[in-house]
Amino acid sequence: MTESTLSSAIVYLFGTIIILSLLESYFSYKHDKKYYDSKDTLTTIYLMSVNFLVNVVMKSGTYLLLDFCYRRYRFFIIPNVFLYWTVLILLQDFLYWLLHATGHYIRLFWAVHVTHHSSEQFNLTTGFRSSVFEPMYRLFFFVPLSLLGFSALDILFAYYITQIYGNLVHTQAIGKLHPVIEYIFVTPSHHRVHHASNYRYLDKNMGMLLILWDRLFGTFQEELPEDKVKYGLVKELENRGPVNIIFHEFIALWQDMKKADSPADKLKYLFYAPGWSHDGQSQTSKDLQRQLAEEEGSAVV
Repeated sequence: MTESTLSSAIVYLFGTIIILSLLESYFSYKHDKKYYDSKDTLTTIYLMSVNFLVNVVMKSGTYLLLDFCYRRYRFFIIPNVFLYWTVLILLQDFLYWLLHATGHYIRLFWAVHVTHHSSEQFNLTTGFRSSVFEPMYRLFFFVPLSLLGFSALDILFAYYITQIYGNLVHTQAIGKLHPVIEYIFVTPSHHRVHHASNYRYLDKNMGMLLILWDRLFGTFQEELPEDKVKYGLVKELENRGPVNIIFHEFIALWQDMKKADSPADKLKYLFYAPGWSHDGQSQTSKDLQRQLAEEEGSAVV
């Protein structure tokens, strides 16, 4: 894999996504589906542009770190090409699941990732509403791949391939697929759940390519017809300006930390789940889901 090959692949793949987004937009308009909102799409383009700039700044550092670990500290090399790429894609997809889960279960990282969940629309452009500052720490999740004998360019190529797939599942135009596909791969149905603000769906289906990780680690949730997906955040933003979308959770986090008297509680606000509070005045997603289960249990009785 050469750098020019990687760059060309990225251009072609993202170009394909843009064309598909335009087709989906036309389909939405033609059939009055209301999948798109012009203001929301412009906000997504702004956030994508900022994320692109951060990626450009981090590109050299990411490559150099991964290449350094590969050349100096790799444990072994997989000589079989088919096995090499199969293992790389599987491990990279798992490490992405871990990165994604970190963005949901640790509030400091949620403050970064929340940008991706801020839209109340769900369409192919939503996949471009990236977590703006994620490239600043994402590379550390992929260092193990370098140590296991995968080159920097191959790691980046595998990431972009799976990311393109991850973009394609941001759509309402496709219903549920064949049960075998639904069981193994992340599908649009699975990812609609992931972007929902319904209590049942919070912090679920965090895979990029394979849904098997969520099934394995207990974060899987099927899309249910009786619980129609509502997109966006549990607490809707009053100010939907693009700058506030990027920084609102950092501001809220800082304000919560100032309320805590002990240094330990201040640190807990950083590293505990979103919704945790030192005085019990707010609820985490697990608290909300426990409350929902109790309400549904009472209704059945």
